[in-house]
Amino acid sequence: MKLAARLRTALAQAPQPAVPLLPGDLAFVDPAQAPSAAAVLVAVTDSAEPGVILTQRNAQLRRHAGQIAFPGGRIDAGDRDAIEAALREAEEEIALPRRHVEVVGTADRYRTVTGFDVTPVIGVVPADLVLVASEAEVADVFEVPLGFLLDAANHAEKHAVYQGQQRHYYEIQWQQRRIWGATAAMIINLSRRMQWPI
Repeated sequence: MKLAARLRTALAQAPQPAVPLLPGDLAFVDPAQAPSAAAVLVAVTDSAEPGVILTQRNAQLRRHAGQIAFPGGRIDAGDRDAIEAALREAEEEIALPRRHVEVVGTADRYRTVTGFDVTPVIGVVPADLVLVASEAEVADVFEVPLGFLLDAANHAEKHAVYQGQQRHYYEIQWQQRRIWGATAAMIINLSRRMQWPI
């Protein structure tokens, strides 16, 4: 079965409870603030060992500087929907042409403590694409094996003091890369839907 069809079947399964926020995160969310809609592209490479394309954000950015993230961002007024926003952002950030993305569907939305309601868009892309980071936003583009990301043995729950309170978050360590926060939580939501190999 083609990779896209396998992923589509997995997304159609009834998920285990998604991680909307981790315990204690509600203390950091302003209930009076309506979240901003955003979308990210979870681009899975169509290869013998599928991988997921991730970025390391520029260290000079005002928000989430230096963190590992999916390509993506705010849904603009001109975007038809979350899928179009995710594809547009991936083109802008890493020069991933939307014509090369076979969109599989959307996964569980994730509410961040920074005020975003994020829709992950799952897509399959060729394994041999040449990607170019937009220097203003992205310091590096790299790929992590999908099987590694979905393996619950690689998901660690951590905690730290944030704004004077204890905050819990998920972390995935791959080689020298620390994948944590919203990106790790969205990966864990995917893993709860899927078993690898699917």
